[in-house]
Amino acid sequence: MTNSKKLACIILAAGKGTRMKSALPKPLHEIAGRSMVAHAIASCEALNPEKIVVVIGPDMPQMADAVKPHTTAIQAVANGTGGAALAAREHFRNFDGDILVVFSDTPLVTSETMQRMVEARRQLPAIGLTYSAFRPADPAKYGRMVMDDDGTLKKIIEWKDASEAERKITLCNGGIVCGDGAKLFDWLSQVGNDNAQKEYYLTDLPQIARKDNRTTHVVEISEDETAGVNSREDLANIEALMQQRLRRKHMANGATLTDPASVFFSHDTIIGQDVTIGPNVVFGAGVTIANNVEILPFCHIEGAIVAEGAQVGPFARLRPGTVMGADSKVGNFVETKNAQIGAGAKASHLSYLGDATIGDRANIGAGTITCNYDGYLKHKTVVGKDAFIGSNSALVAPVTIGDGAIVGAGSTITQDVAADALALTRAPQVAKEGWAPVFRETKKKEKDQQKK
Repeated sequence: MTNSKKLACIILAAGKGTRMKSALPKPLHEIAGRSMVAHAIASCEALNPEKIVVVIGPDMPQMADAVKPHTTAIQAVANGTGGAALAAREHFRNFDGDILVVFSDTPLVTSETMQRMVEARRQLPAIGLTYSAFRPADPAKYGRMVMDDDGTLKKIIEWKDASEAERKITLCNGGIVCGDGAKLFDWLSQVGNDNAQKEYYLTDLPQIARKDNRTTHVVEISEDETAGVNSREDLANIEALMQQRLRRKHMANGATLTDPASVFFSHDTIIGQDVTIGPNVVFGAGVTIANNVEILPFCHIEGAIVAEGAQVGPFARLRPGTVMGADSKVGNFVETKNAQIGAGAKASHLSYLGDATIGDRANIGAGTITCNYDGYLKHKTVVGKDAFIGSNSALVAPVTIGDGAIVGAGSTITQDVAADALALTRAPQVAKEGWAPVFRETKKKEKDQQKK
């Protein structure tokens, strides 16, 4: 009998995804910035299993690398879901815990659902298997769950093999299986391939388990969690479902989204309370937004940390390595990369700040850029506290602007500037009185001459 304290997971990820028309294995395509197989692994990891084994196809080194440090098993021949699960057998010698079998191309399945599957199987010693099931709005051609009078699962029958009465059943196969690890592989080895596809299916297990006097129970889950990917269109549909889930999560946690449908999150985006996010904002991976931040429309933020009270945008791009201090501002058409913006510092418009440290309360004028790349190496720019950088300045790294220093507008700074100093590299202004009318008359004559 199963030791109820033990759990392991098998993730089926051997599909090549031919319909995806891609050189990338199907499970490595991303949803919300994370591969589908990584979503499955994360949900399994939340259950703290003793092991996770990912079943992949032959010659799939990308998959093996992507799922490390977890173990992989090879399904040498693409012969169905039962054959895929059976390929992991060698990794479960003498394992007598529960084994959860999930799919890498259904990334919306939650760890909470998986936990319900495990708990349902552990309710009684007689329960050998639990299957997920759902009630779709349109049952279409899903496999039907044929229930016994005692509420246990009698069998799963494919639509094409179902009778008219069975086709009227609205409870459909959700795919996930949790089984008694002491018996699962014995049952899998008895699965036959007497079907149109000549493949071995997990759906045949309930009838096999019944011969051992073990029952199969059903756990109903939401239709969204069963959604799988077989095409690029499916991928887009599941991305939309995932984004809806993430938007609901962040709004429930205290963020305001003025146009939720136009905001896109990464799977790992962290948003504080009383954050306001305008339309058309995109979050890449690795973003943390503190409380009371305002993100104005049309911003792209990736790999950045934004402290409390800061303001971003509109039309700002925060690239990886950006850290914005409390009450700082990065405004219109400002791009940052590997830049630390101090508390209260401002770069309000039309600037590029790369490989830079901007001190507290410093002001970066419009059009300022840090020239951080010499064609071979990146170099650092440091702007001190309370410094003022005039508009349209170029700071040629490596360079340091001292605390309280002022850089005059239009300057190209190539040497360090001392604290509280004024730095100018502006050419002397020359004015020639009466020059403009002569110029206009000359050009008018040239233009008239060309017409002749």
